[in-house]
Amino acid sequence: MREYLADLQDRLLKRFSGIDATAVLRRDTWDRPGGGGGVSAVLEGGDLIEKGGVNFSDVRGAELPPAATRRRPQLAGRPFRAMGVSVVVHPSNPFAPTAHMNVRYFEAGGDGDGAPVFWFGGGFDLTPIYPSWTDAVAWHRAAAEACAPHGHDLYARYKAECDRYFFLPHRNETRGVGGLFFDDVNEPDFDGTFAFTRATGDTFTRIYPALLERRAGDPHTDRHRRFQLYRRGRYAEFNLLHDRGTLFGLQSGGRTESILMSLPPLARWDYNWTPEQGSHEDALYRYFLHPREWLTEERPAGLPDAAW
Repeated sequence: MREYLADLQDRLLKRFSGIDATAVLRRDTWDRPGGGGGVSAVLEGGDLIEKGGVNFSDVRGAELPPAATRRRPQLAGRPFRAMGVSVVVHPSNPFAPTAHMNVRYFEAGGDGDGAPVFWFGGGFDLTPIYPSWTDAVAWHRAAAEACAPHGHDLYARYKAECDRYFFLPHRNETRGVGGLFFDDVNEPDFDGTFAFTRATGDTFTRIYPALLERRAGDPHTDRHRRFQLYRRGRYAEFNLLHDRGTLFGLQSGGRTESILMSLPPLARWDYNWTPEQGSHEDALYRYFLHPREWLTEERPAGLPDAAW
C-alpha cells in the first residue's frame, strides 16, 4: 500500500505540473513526533491551478483518535498505523471545478487472537462553481466504470454514501455533484479491497486532469470570480465542520499545515446572499446541489449543457 501511494503521489504531481507549468511546486518532507511522517506537495499561483495539494502520509501512534473509533469503539486505545494520499485542487478559472480525492489504509493493533484489524477508505468528489451537465455525467460514468469489476452494486452504494457524506446540513445542500465515498471497508479480503482502492486512485488520475484542462481556457468575468470565492466559503465550512479526515489529522497530532492544505487560498462570505432567479448562479442551486441519478436522468428541460 505504501508503494502504491508514493507512486500515486508522483504520478499526480507530474500530471498537474504538466498541464500547468506556471504553478509553483513546493514539496516538504516531515516527521511526526509520535511516529511516521509524510511528504506534502502544494502547487500555487498557476494560470490553471490557483492552489492544489497532493499529500502523502504514513503515521503511527499509540492510541487511535476518537475520529477513527466512532464506528469501531472496540478499537479505542489500540495502537495504529494510517497511510494515505489526499488531493484537493482549487482551479483559477471559475468554470473549472474543484475536486477532491483520497485513498487511505488503517491498521489497528491486534484483536483477541493478535491479528491486526485493517480497513480501507477513500473516494473522489467534484465541486463545480458553474457546472456542466456533461461533465457531471462523465464524472459519474468514470466512477461507475471504476466500481464495475469489483461488485455490481458498488457504484450505487458508494455514490449514495458520497451524497450523504459531502452534505452541509446547516446549508441543506450537497457540496457538489458527488462521486464515490467508502469507509471502513475490508471485504471481501485485503487483496480485493486493495484492488478497488487502486482503481479509485487511478480513475481520478485519469478523469480529473482531463476535465480540468477542458475548462481551463473558458473566458470569465469579475462576477464569475466573486461567485467562485463565495462558493469556496462553503468548501471551507465543510472541511472545518464536518470532514472526518480533518478531524482525524488534528486529533492524532498530525501536521497542521498538511491537514489544512485542502482549504482554498481565497474565499468570501456575503451576508444573506441569494442568486438572482434564472441566473447562471441560480442554476447551480436549482439543478446541481442535491443528489441526482446522473447516469439515468435526462438533463432538465431549459438547462443548457453548461450553466453559464
